Amino acid sequence: MAVAEPENTARRRAPRVDAIRNREAIVEAAAEVLAEQGTAVDVREIARRSGVGMGTLYRHFPKKEDLVHTVLRQDFSRWAESARQAAIDAEDPWAALTDFYQQALTGYARHRAIMENFALTWSVPDLEGIQQLRLVIEELCARAGATGLLRPGVTTDDLLLLLVSLGHAVQITDECRPQMWNRLLRISLDGLRADHREPLPTDTAPDVPTTHDGLSPNSGPTA
Repeated sequence: MAVAEPENTARRRAPRVDAIRNREAIVEAAAEVLAEQGTAVDVREIARRSGVGMGTLYRHFPKKEDLVHTVLRQDFSRWAESARQAAIDAEDPWAALTDFYQQALTGYARHRAIMENFALTWSVPDLEGIQQLRLVIEELCARAGATGLLRPGVTTDDLLLLLVSLGHAVQITDECRPQMWNRLLRISLDGLRADHREPLPTDTAPDVPTTHDGLSPNSGPTA
């Protein structure tokens, strides 16, 4: 015989369902607003679009930074996965590399908050987010290199930093010259082709003796 659930237990569980629903609504609304307006958005707009009060929003996300981080991690993962899928769908290694950058930068241009924060993944990496991209780029680099299509000496770090750099180009040109970053992408990809065989410069500066103030002995004014 089934035992009836105590009424007080059912009452405790009901708010839990509402809490989950409210949290999902907040995250969904925040993702929409952050993509449109960036991280400077007022959280009151997020509460309004999600249909909850400010008290409910703050119970789930005491700090705005907590909400922004949650949304960016989610959207960054989706963005990286979309770019990865574009690369997988292209059988030709060079087309895979091209499609990855095209898909990644197109998605980047549509999401202002990712646009604002992506450059930070190089200097202050979100290990999960940046690792997703690194694994994809590593595979693309290996595929293009194995078929002799990629310029000798190009590394995963080169391709990852190129994505960050082109992201900056999207950020500063997308509103006034929305096709400019596409031109820069084509120019950059041409430079990665194997027919450019000039040795690439190293990415480390030579050791230079410095004085106590951190300057090179030869860095003073000249006559």
